[in-house]
Amino acid sequence: MSNVLYDQPGPRARRRNLIGAVVAGVLLLALVALVLRKLAAEGQFDMELWGPLIDPSTDEFPLVWGLIRQGLTATLVAAGLAIVFSLLLGTGLGMLRMMLGKYSRTPVVVWIELFRGLPVIVTIFYVYTFIRSQRIDIGFLPGDDGLWFVVIGLTLYNSVIIAEILRAGVASLPRGQAEAGLAIGMTPRQTMLTVQLPQAFRTMLPALISQLVVILKDTSLAAILALYTELLRRGNLISLNLDNPIQVLFVIGLIFIVINYLLSKLAEFTERRLSRSGVKPLAADTSAVPAT
Repeated sequence: MSNVLYDQPGPRARRRNLIGAVVAGVLLLALVALVLRKLAAEGQFDMELWGPLIDPSTDEFPLVWGLIRQGLTATLVAAGLAIVFSLLLGTGLGMLRMMLGKYSRTPVVVWIELFRGLPVIVTIFYVYTFIRSQRIDIGFLPGDDGLWFVVIGLTLYNSVIIAEILRAGVASLPRGQAEAGLAIGMTPRQTMLTVQLPQAFRTMLPALISQLVVILKDTSLAAILALYTELLRRGNLISLNLDNPIQVLFVIGLIFIVINYLLSKLAEFTERRLSRSGVKPLAADTSAVPAT
């Protein structure tokens, strides 16, 4: 199938692209070599710095990995809670926006556009400031207060994204789906819950899984505000004690990469399965959905 956006490159263009790729690769390798040489000259590859992370015979090794495990657990707990609450709140917001009248859904639209436009870190900071300034007691909730500052902030942001993904999923369904439900005597609410939503959830599943990666990565924003000792903040504290920030943060980064890679592969697997079953998966970008 020919591409309608641009012509296929000819032999000369392909040769130029190959030369450009080779040159870019050589420059990248040279830059990496320069960085590695600089790090080696400063002793950043010494076993004294890497030992607590890779040498089980050192006294610090079990302590360091015990702390990293605690940080990883804290990150997964915060991400898990934010995912559950974001799905619940996002589904409710999406349904309200689609089912309410033109004027009665205005508050919902304002709410969605407000938190959709705010940076996540600003939302988390606003949650922290509001709860503290209003002296709201959240001590009855399990876990540290910092956990809930992060969870509430992530939920406020990601729920509106999920609401838009849900709306895009329903909008992608044939109009006959809703009309068939109404034709057999179902109410609009029943049609939405029993006909449209199940199909929309299946259609938007790859986009939802991609959003899980975003939620997991955004938990690290708590380290900037020092509200919650998740994986990144735990790594910062470890590096301050061992005086090896490059080594510790390199390991922390690898952990994030592995987890996010697995989630991304899960999204790709889900998309392939849906494609085989004849369901067209929904992309994560919902900007093409007309605002109402």
